[in-house]
Amino acid sequence: MSEFELKQPYRPAGDQPEAIKQLTEHLAKGDKFLTLLGATGTGKTYTMAHVIQNVKKPTLVIAHNKTLAAQLCNEFREFFPDNAVEYFVSYYDYYQPEAYIAKSDTYIEKEAQINEEIDRLRHSATQALLTRKDVIICASVSCIYGLGAPEAYALTTLHIETGNDIKREEIVSRLVDMQFTRTNADLERGSFRLTGQVLEIMPANEEKIFRIETAGGHVERILRIDPVTRKTLSEPQELWVFPAKHFITPGPEREKAIKTIRTELKERLELFEKNGKLLEAERLERRTNFDLEMIENLGYCNGIENYSRHLSGRAPGDPPDTLFSYFPKDFLLMIDESHVTIPQIGGMYEGDKSRKDTLVEHGFRLPSAKDNRPLTFKEFEDKVKQAVFVSATPGPFEFKHSASVVEQIIRPTGLIDPEVIIRPITQSKQESSKHEPDLSTPSNFARDDGGGMNQIDDCIASIIKATADGNRTLVTTLTKKMAEDLTEYLKEKKIKACYLHSDIKTVERLEILSDFRRGKYDALVGVNLLREGLDLPEVSLVCILDADKEGFLRSDTSLIQTIGRAARNVQGQVILYADHVTGSMKRAIAETDRRRKKQVAYNQEHGITPKTIRKAIVDLRGSLGFAQDKDIKEILKLELSAETRKLEEVIKQKEAEMKSAALELDFELATILRDEIVVIKQELGKRQKKSPLKTMDDGGKASPSIKRPPRHGRTRN
Repeated sequence: MSEFELKQPYRPAGDQPEAIKQLTEHLAKGDKFLTLLGATGTGKTYTMAHVIQNVKKPTLVIAHNKTLAAQLCNEFREFFPDNAVEYFVSYYDYYQPEAYIAKSDTYIEKEAQINEEIDRLRHSATQALLTRKDVIICASVSCIYGLGAPEAYALTTLHIETGNDIKREEIVSRLVDMQFTRTNADLERGSFRLTGQVLEIMPANEEKIFRIETAGGHVERILRIDPVTRKTLSEPQELWVFPAKHFITPGPEREKAIKTIRTELKERLELFEKNGKLLEAERLERRTNFDLEMIENLGYCNGIENYSRHLSGRAPGDPPDTLFSYFPKDFLLMIDESHVTIPQIGGMYEGDKSRKDTLVEHGFRLPSAKDNRPLTFKEFEDKVKQAVFVSATPGPFEFKHSASVVEQIIRPTGLIDPEVIIRPITQSKQESSKHEPDLSTPSNFARDDGGGMNQIDDCIASIIKATADGNRTLVTTLTKKMAEDLTEYLKEKKIKACYLHSDIKTVERLEILSDFRRGKYDALVGVNLLREGLDLPEVSLVCILDADKEGFLRSDTSLIQTIGRAARNVQGQVILYADHVTGSMKRAIAETDRRRKKQVAYNQEHGITPKTIRKAIVDLRGSLGFAQDKDIKEILKLELSAETRKLEEVIKQKEAEMKSAALELDFELATILRDEIVVIKQELGKRQKKSPLKTMDDGGKASPSIKRPPRHGRTRN
């Protein structure tokens, strides 16, 4: 299939039809950069889906974090159930890059935990790009990092078809070259086993077994089997097997790469010795020779990506192969929340370069390791033929480079942007008389000397009023400490409040949000977390404290995003507490007023009466399958004999839930379930007098015959 088929749950409404039309026309004309300025709640993703269907090009959608990329992927899968919608993000659950701190002579070894499910999805994404045209990839900014060459990845494939002649020795050799592991135990992704005339393979892109039955030297049949139940799922006539790793190099090219690596090593050692850097020379020689021996014997080594320039045959300084290299030249790029994502893309290269320069200077890596890097912003621009930037608050780059800025301001629900009010941080007694409640104030939230109110007193009065109307309030502060202190003070004043910031764990955060919507809390206090991604229609009031403190948290972009939190309630109102109006405040208020006028005029013209969004209140933890903390505590209190069996059953159940969550791209839930499994396994190990659970790094095991090179300098693992 080469066409995108959008399953429309509803017809485009509001500004959506015009936005879809304009974007499609500009892309058809060949305009390189466009911007979709879409207000919060206007259905930007649905507009993006229509544009993809109209343009009919493979599409890369980049978001600024994994969670947003997963949300987009799920939405696009609902819109395009018959097309290939894939997910491509960094596969590290935890990642500490290799680094050297010269000042303290501390070498920090690369440490990582690979998420196997995300690794599978990455392979699924690249394979989809190489085998079909109707592909949408939802990715994080990690897609601009170095990846194995697509030519080598595509050429090193194994094609098996029923009726073909086959030699088992040849297949085994091919699979080994493709970095598959032979095993006699249970199959895992990227492994195979051979029993008599039967070959079983589990590819890198899915957890299913392909059973190849041979007879008389030819393939008799191919079965696709469930690895747990051993039930036959299908009987395909052919099978394409792709490499188990993205960094793959065929034999002849690998031999050539080894020679060029040795040549570079020789040149670098001569330079070190000439400058009297004997320690650096000895360090580099031992490490590089160790890696070369691994590559020669196993075809792979830890950190093989540092030799990617040699393995792919690129010249020094050439751009690395990335996910972009797997797309055809004429593809469509969409950058969601571009005001955040574009700066991220622009900042990746310099940070990586600084770290690599230090490693090379002190003999931990060859200079060619610097070519294993993210794209520079110029290289990124050169690889993009057409792009659509999507944001409620586009940045300077978008406005400067876009051929057209297409607005999507009208919401299908008819809701308008909230009213914005400015109140002083400190008010005179006369000004505050109509707001002031009967409150005492502690020293950290003191009244002004004039006997009036400060922003905290007025905020409390506003919260009380919003609560009386059956609504909720969000309060934004500048620091976590202030959020915590203010929450305690609100509680003293008999206001049901809770703080929410980045130190709150995911499970607890979901519980707080559910309780907030349900009415357990009337006010939620936070810092930057309250800007993007909270869908809380019960919120009618947003209080922004210290709005006149210019900076990232009070920039016009941040203020507009925060104001948008009250846009889902017909009574939406935002209070900015400030003693003077800053440039950021002027711009944010002007933009909000401009949008309100346009939205009101549209509603009047079409006879639309705005209504607050009605969204079912569910227990987010329960609906997502999160276990309560007490569940684990109860599990660990079980009697020993029955306990062991029950713990093992719970582990199996949670492992199944973890895989299910990962398949649904809910990686926050999958990570929490993984951590719970670790806790239960550790307890089980103690009861069975076993050693604690050990985690493997991402590099596999070294051959017993190859000794690991000694390190120089203090090492932090």
